[in-house]
Amino acid sequence: MATVALDRLRKVYPDGHVAVAGASFEAADGELLVLVGPSGCGKSTLLRMIAGLEAISDGALRIDGRVVNDVAPKDRDIAMVFQSYALYPHMTVAENLAFGLTLRGCPKAEIEERIRAAAETLELGALLQRRPAALSGGQRQRVALGRALVRQPKVFLLDEPLSNLDAKLRASMRTEIARLHRSLGATMVYVTHDQVEAMTLGQRIVVMKDGEIQQIDTPMALYRRPANVFVATFLGSPAMNLLRGRLVAEGGKPGLALSEGLMLPLPGGDIDPSWLGREVDLGLRPEHLLLCAPGEAADFGAGLDMLEPVGSEAFAYLRFGQHPLVARFAPDDLPAPGSIAGLRVAPGQSHFFDPATGLRLPAAG
Repeated sequence: MATVALDRLRKVYPDGHVAVAGASFEAADGELLVLVGPSGCGKSTLLRMIAGLEAISDGALRIDGRVVNDVAPKDRDIAMVFQSYALYPHMTVAENLAFGLTLRGCPKAEIEERIRAAAETLELGALLQRRPAALSGGQRQRVALGRALVRQPKVFLLDEPLSNLDAKLRASMRTEIARLHRSLGATMVYVTHDQVEAMTLGQRIVVMKDGEIQQIDTPMALYRRPANVFVATFLGSPAMNLLRGRLVAEGGKPGLALSEGLMLPLPGGDIDPSWLGREVDLGLRPEHLLLCAPGEAADFGAGLDMLEPVGSEAFAYLRFGQHPLVARFAPDDLPAPGSIAGLRVAPGQSHFFDPATGLRLPAAG
């Protein structure tokens, strides 16, 4: 396997549009690195630059330590899996798997051995004589993965490979890709717009917006300590609640002073004293709005507009004055819609951002 290192990589189109603005990171040997962001953020363009399908405007791209800016795609020792399966409909599964190897002049015995190994890894043995029209979407995607696998490349590039599958198949194929990565120990760079895919698959995640990298870290580090408002609200479902107000301490009790004269009480240890008096954007994950039991003292009350039970949990849509909130509750003993739910904020789980820049507030000292 190999490393993939990007040093201030840029992509600028002739009309002046900057698709990628100085991307720098390294996918380590054997790492599954995910590029995630909304449509148009530059993630697929960046992957195509790594593949050699898009010219690099500036910066350096290294695969296994070798600068490959001007190296042809076929000579980069990479294999790419696209959103469309791109299988040849007139060929069997075995012929589709063998096609690229045949073009490269691989010996027949080696081709057969590679197909056998890929079929065993991806459980395609019973499908080898079928044509793509006779396969399900998940089976076609496994064949597309197998076609990359038989290449035995240094780096696998996957561009939204699960987008055409239904929800159940996406979940099973996520498991398949994670298992494949573990068994191969392969370097993989995976592009998706789906934050669930990113969080469940990535050993590290590169979050992108408008051609710029917002943050790079492990999934849970991004979730627990987002660098800015975009990362905070993009990762997590339901999305993080955001409230704008002024941090105050009334009677020694800290809170966020909102419009309408409301104050949202906050745990004492959450606020840095140097922040008092300043306007902030407060972020609260839905699971960190805690429902108080009947008779338990609540820090504040919010009107419950609607409940969405989803089995093991329920999403509660609340209103604190004119400010909407979403909470994630256990499914039992829930208040009725139209009632006032007694709530408190979980200690140590408040996120504070600068409204002017969107960046996370640094603690004093």
